[in-house]
Amino acid sequence: GRRKRAVASVRLRPGSGRIIINGVEGLDYFKTKVQKNTLFAPLTLLKDQGNYDLLIRVQGGGLFGQAVAIRLGLARALVSENESSQPILKDAGFLRVDSRRRERKKYGRPGARKRFQFSKR
Repeated sequence: GRRKRAVASVRLRPGSGRIIINGVEGLDYFKTKVQKNTLFAPLTLLKDQGNYDLLIRVQGGGLFGQAVAIRLGLARALVSENESSQPILKDAGFLRVDSRRRERKKYGRPGARKRFQFSKR
């Protein structure tokens, strides 16, 4: 899954619900409750939280972008595991890629859209 600059690779294995992100336990990697809820959203929607072990590699971006990238990768992995879950995840919007990216800085301006202060006289 991807989000902005974050790229995540998710592997599903039948198991007891262990989550390892970049070699760290999943609950220790993400600090805030919002990030954890974002990460587990596809599993809680399908009520599969304790059925799979997750091995996740993620890099780039910020923590929230990484959480959303993992959510997308996890949703895709769940669909490849069980095709009948695809409409549920699609309706929730977990299979949709957020295509928004950072806009580049333009020359002659201090930022992408900001202009220098205008002085009439």
